[in-house]
Amino acid sequence: MGQLILITSGKGGSGKTTFAVNLAHIYASEGLRTLVLDLNQCLRNADIYMGLESDIIFDLGDVLSGVCRLEKAIVQDERSENLFLLCCPQQRNIEEYAGKRLPELYSRLRSDFDVVIIDPPTGFGELFSAVAKGVDRAVTVITPDHQALRNGDTVDRRLEELGIRRRCFVVNRVVPELWGSEELPGLEEMTRTMRCRLAGVLTEDSGVHIGNNSGRPCASDHDSYLYGVFRNIALNADI
Repeated sequence: MGQLILITSGKGGSGKTTFAVNLAHIYASEGLRTLVLDLNQCLRNADIYMGLESDIIFDLGDVLSGVCRLEKAIVQDERSENLFLLCCPQQRNIEEYAGKRLPELYSRLRSDFDVVIIDPPTGFGELFSAVAKGVDRAVTVITPDHQALRNGDTVDRRLEELGIRRRCFVVNRVVPELWGSEELPGLEEMTRTMRCRLAGVLTEDSGVHIGNNSGRPCASDHDSYLYGVFRNIALNADI
């Protein structure tokens, strides 16, 4: 049975979707049949980051409402035999279907894929709870800011309330020149506040931004140092 991995954050701008897409590339490169499930309704970006926006004809809303079969809405990344994408609608809410139909969807995806990387909506509404229920693991992505740390801790506590025991966090978008500044939370403070295991640290890098906008995630380049960074995080996250 496949693993469902939730990639979450406490606030926008943490790099949650970027992390989800690049992590998916790592597992696909390891020979695991991997799906990115973008559940960030009306704010999806995974299709752009993966360079697949022109390939989307049907989406999850069509599946949940019975317009098409699941297989029709799943798009394969032609650059990888193991990487796939299923998008949330960009102009339509799925909350009316989520509570009843997501468990069945998760069951189907477990059977068809080794790893499902879930990019959920931000916030703590009913949709977030419906998306989080039943996942196997969760990774919270935070930036080294006091507000991001507070919000990340709130998210982690909510995940614990929902029964998700296997949790870790990643510190993203670290500016090396500011690392250790008295004005910003340090690694010790972040680890103490989050209460779950640290899986890794990612520095701010223009290659990540360029990769997102070109539709070629940095982790898809096996010769780049960023591929190694993401791969180490995947191993440390014990996923």
